[in-house]
Amino acid sequence: MSFGQAVSSGFSNYATFSGRTRRSGYWWWVLFTIIMYALAAIADNLIGLTFNGQNVGFVSLIVALVLLLPSLAVTFRRLHDTGRSGWWWLLSILCFIGAIILLVFCLSDSEPGANQYGPNPKELSV
Repeated sequence: MSFGQAVSSGFSNYATFSGRTRRSGYWWWVLFTIIMYALAAIADNLIGLTFNGQNVGFVSLIVALVLLLPSLAVTFRRLHDTGRSGWWWLLSILCFIGAIILLVFCLSDSEPGANQYGPNPKELSV
């Protein structure tokens, strides 16, 4: 999956929490969100739209709100691809160790064959 396909898939399935997403689709989406957050922070600082002199401003807030739901959906689908429930993402907000565990889950390879969340997208694209 290319960068453009991953971004398109992320937005077209912004509220789809079922199914599976390949590793490449997930990490291209993560790169896209990092770029968007960086551009929003730069825009906030250039325009001066920050909250009480903080680095977070109105543009950053809007970007965060726009990307929140699609990012959760992509993470759910990535966890489904590894054979885990999407609710494992809650570990990342509970503690630092949970974020590391979630990172390992998202780095792991797809579960071979179909699982309870659907067919393997890696096998479908071959």
